[in-house]
Amino acid sequence: MQITSELIKTLRDRTGAGMMDCKKALEASEGKLDAAVEYLRKKGAAVAQKRADRAAKEGMIVTRVSPDGVRGVIVEVNAETDFVGRSEDFMRFAERVAETLEARQPSTLEELVAAPTAEGKTVEQLLNDVLAKVGEKVSIRRFTTVSSQGGRVSAYTHLGNKIGVLVDLAGSGGTDATGRDVAMQVAAMNPMVISRDQIGKAVIDRELEIYRTQAANEGKPQQIVDRIANGKLEKFFQEVCLLEQTFIKDPGKNVREYLQHAGDGLTVKSFTRYHLGEEIAE
Repeated sequence: MQITSELIKTLRDRTGAGMMDCKKALEASEGKLDAAVEYLRKKGAAVAQKRADRAAKEGMIVTRVSPDGVRGVIVEVNAETDFVGRSEDFMRFAERVAETLEARQPSTLEELVAAPTAEGKTVEQLLNDVLAKVGEKVSIRRFTTVSSQGGRVSAYTHLGNKIGVLVDLAGSGGTDATGRDVAMQVAAMNPMVISRDQIGKAVIDRELEIYRTQAANEGKPQQIVDRIANGKLEKFFQEVCLLEQTFIKDPGKNVREYLQHAGDGLTVKSFTRYHLGEEIAE
């Protein structure tokens, strides 16, 4: 496979590695991006994970939670430019979309655009109205609705509505502030899963292999390579598992310990995190 400059740029964007390192990784991996990322990590050349803001999309993330805390919605609405994305007409439209999501609970984008809003018009009609005013493409990219079974949904938005989070907490004794704190944690630290038992064996095996290779490449004695790899795996769990992350508002606790102090049997049932313009796995 030909290693093009565009392919090299894509790998650089995903990893932060240098151009020549990316070229060598792609050559060694026969042009396969995922294999090239792993190659770079083993070599210690990848200095950053794929950034969440790679896609050039503007707009805003809107969250809403019902007054009783049972339902929450999160939606991403896009515009072509930041100028339009910060305009009153655009922001009003995005809020109307979120309100309609909460009220109508559609299952698909098709159902959403056909749904009537509080103003009497459908979402599609409001979309056409805002298109006529701003003169550029506006679209509803995605949405998620959460209905808690015996728990409570909380929301948080960050960075001028560039990041939005919904969290469903189960247990008793927690407050709205507790849920918001956890949602803020998810926004800031971007966990992969709630707890380590949600990480598949294939991912764990891959991480261990990467850490063993890193240790060997650093010249560590063979008898301690496994110990080093397992130590790095523990740090990996503490980075990607929400309950094991250091709590941003109290570095003396992790999130699990914060919840234990905040209520009786409090735990996270689910979380949803949107970052404006992020790439979405197919």
